[in-house]
Amino acid sequence: QVQLVESGGGLVQPGGSLTLSCAASGIIFSMYHMSWYRQAPGKQRELVTIISKDRNTNYADAVRGRFTVSRDNAKNTVYLQMNSLKPEDTAVYYCHAARFDVYWGQGTQVTVSS
Repeated sequence: QVQLVESGGGLVQPGGSLTLSCAASGIIFSMYHMSWYRQAPGKQRELVTIISKDRNTNYADAVRGRFTVSRDNAKNTVYLQMNSLKPEDTAVYYCHAARFDVYWGQGTQVTVSS
């Protein structure tokens, strides 16, 4: 059974930082491209960042320079370091794994508010 379990969300003030983690099980993690998506209330889910199995990365314009994605294949975990957070970063953040098949995590809430 494949599981992607996100953690690390919470409430943070504008300008603050959070690190999200996504622990994968049931897949050969090193073979999967891993992504983070987010969905704000009333908006469509959007791609935040992707890290390929070869560790190539790409970021949405809205987060480039503030967010950093990384992966630890030994721990089957992908991370999202989020700095200089803004209220518009408030959303549910989802972990996504893709190869020939696709899997989603259950999401973790990030709220940026004073």
